[in-house]
Amino acid sequence: MRYFAALFVLLVSTFGASSANAQAQSQKPTQKPSAKTPATGTQSDEVPSPVSKHYPILVIAHGNEPVWTLRLGMKGPERLDRANYPPIVLEPAAITNDDSGNSWTYNAKDVATNATVGVKLTREVCTDGTSETKYTFRVELTHSQLGVLRGCGQSSPEQFPEFRKKNQIDAPDAVATDEKDKDKDKDKDKKTVLEPITKFASPTAIAYLDASGRVIVAHGEVKKTAAPAGSEPSLSHDGKKLLYTRSDSKTGPERSIVQFDWDTGQSHDVAKGNNRQPFWSPDDSRVAFLKFNDQKWEIWTFPTGSPDKATEFSQINVSALHGWTSPTTLLATDNDNAYWIGEDGKPTQTIPLKEIYGEPYEIMGSDTIRVNPVNPDLLLISVFYKTAPTGAPVDAMGLNATCYLYEVRSKRSVTLCPPDAFSRAGEWSRDSLQVFFTRGVTGKGPLVTNRIFWDGSGLRRYVAGSDLVVGK
Repeated sequence: MRYFAALFVLLVSTFGASSANAQAQSQKPTQKPSAKTPATGTQSDEVPSPVSKHYPILVIAHGNEPVWTLRLGMKGPERLDRANYPPIVLEPAAITNDDSGNSWTYNAKDVATNATVGVKLTREVCTDGTSETKYTFRVELTHSQLGVLRGCGQSSPEQFPEFRKKNQIDAPDAVATDEKDKDKDKDKDKKTVLEPITKFASPTAIAYLDASGRVIVAHGEVKKTAAPAGSEPSLSHDGKKLLYTRSDSKTGPERSIVQFDWDTGQSHDVAKGNNRQPFWSPDDSRVAFLKFNDQKWEIWTFPTGSPDKATEFSQINVSALHGWTSPTTLLATDNDNAYWIGEDGKPTQTIPLKEIYGEPYEIMGSDTIRVNPVNPDLLLISVFYKTAPTGAPVDAMGLNATCYLYEVRSKRSVTLCPPDAFSRAGEWSRDSLQVFFTRGVTGKGPLVTNRIFWDGSGLRRYVAGSDLVVGK
């Protein structure tokens, strides 16, 4: 078994060019001798041996600054992984090589965005700068949205399931035993090259609104009712304190921010008047919220445990607050722009919403933006489509809602929530690998919370209720 595996690697990665030349020579037609042989002169011209068309496959390439990994399979590039981003599935295309036979260019497409991808492999000694290991190939990957990534590559056939099956390295029960199973494997390979996400941390403290509108806090299997009604829940990172807003008027906009304590089961008001969207800072030392002041919505903060010391954070007139991007920076939006606002109350970065939303989505004040807990460049955005997808459920306005991922630096945008659903209020898990969102149309059946992994896999029902937030 090991013999066949080793032979396969040698044929593909080391002796590909030699075998191609030998084959070309063996297939070269025998020339018919000329009728007259010249007494003197040069030897008749020979047809030059063709350059090898064999190319390296089953290669794992990687690079640093930023950290990335590429899988180059039987047909070419199939998946690009980057630290703290979801994997990118690639669709291989044409492959070309240079005249020397030592350099190959693999073309591909980013399946999610249709961005063009090119991977150049050059057979030369390569080191990655982090170890003394010498790799076989120098690699340059060009993605039309992400830019250029440089690194090294090595033939690693044992890391590819198609090679393991071909050489019967896996256990017998892991190999297709009949034609039907083989067909299923082929279909599966076409659909995805993603590996199942198994190392994730399920939340142990959550809060949500149940079917009757009650505010529920759950630690594992233990549940407590924080309030008979409320909205905009925000759970501290230790899961012990919940903030939510309570309507104080049947006819007016007045809302108070209320804090519920898990240990005591008691609630108390922390901000009265007209307030919205409270958020805990990353270390739970402060609370930020929107306060209607001087005929505009401003960002205010107060130290945890001292709501009477609330102060103005920024005078910028915004329409929505979306949380902390760092211990000192808050993300907010108005009708036109997204603002990253620092401690001085001024934007450190401003991006037009049209740039973030693109053509498919409608800009609305009820949209939510959530920053990935481990990667501030990655945003989860819950929005409405301008035109509802065919067959998708719609609300009373004829609109459909979804969620998508957006990378601030590269501007890469990928729809995440399922196309046949009405999806709102997307929230990250603390491990950044999971997204929880409300599924269903208000007034058209019960609302539920679904869970989906950040690569679009693992969709399942999570809990009966809506507007779920994660503590820990």
